[in-house]
Amino acid sequence: MSETARNTATTSASARRAEDPDDQISLGVHTASEGRIVVAVGGEVDMLTSPQLRTVVLEQLDTAGAELVVLSLDGISFLGTSGLAVLVEMRDAAIAAGVTLRLACNARRVLRPLTIAGLIPMFDIHDTLGDALAPA
Repeated sequence: MSETARNTATTSASARRAEDPDDQISLGVHTASEGRIVVAVGGEVDMLTSPQLRTVVLEQLDTAGAELVVLSLDGISFLGTSGLAVLVEMRDAAIAAGVTLRLACNARRVLRPLTIAGLIPMFDIHDTLGDALAPA
């Protein structure tokens, strides 16, 4: 069993609300190890849902002792321009907070919009969550 799996303490928070069927994003947050937080993003990240992503990630950047926040993006089914804008905003917020931000993703549906927008060089992107959580 990997070090990550053994040290995972789940404190799940979901942005999907049952009373709002048009809300197509899910956000799960857990602490992989001390100072290392994972935000698992699923569903559609667009103009309607990107504010929820922003809120959850900003909360994690403000968490006492946070050193690394990893956005696990392979669960995303659609990444629109608003989602791209939030990712750039979160990158800037992480830098300002002194927290490392990494993306864990190898899904074409996420990497293609990042590539087309010319944003790949701005992010520290890893193929797997384990790689993203590994010490630099």
